[in-house]
Amino acid sequence: VQLQASGGGSVQAGAFLRLSCAASGRTDSRYRMGWFREAPRKAREFVASITWSGATIDYADSVKGRFTISRDNAKNTLYLQLNNLKPEDTAVYYCAADTRSDGTFFTWGQGTLVTVSS
Repeated sequence: VQLQASGGGSVQAGAFLRLSCAASGRTDSRYRMGWFREAPRKAREFVASITWSGATIDYADSVKGRFTISRDNAKNTLYLQLNNLKPEDTAVYYCAADTRSDGTFFTWGQGTLVTVSS
């Protein structure tokens, strides 16, 4: 499986963005997917995850109520709606997939940059 993230950009605080992550290759497995982010000089952190069915969704406390993760399995695409963006949301956002179905995010996309100015 290959993952390609897109949708990043430079916005003002309070704005919104929608990130997409297109999966290609072997996409017939029902794996959990997620978003992570890496801010300058900080470690990569978990943002949100969603199971194949969408029945289980998890968010980091810092984005609850502002970000929404979703997926369209027919299109092999994962989404992250980012609302009410804050300067501290500035980071490179990565999508990932639990392609080994062992609870770990084994496959990663290349990242898309989100910059939020105050």
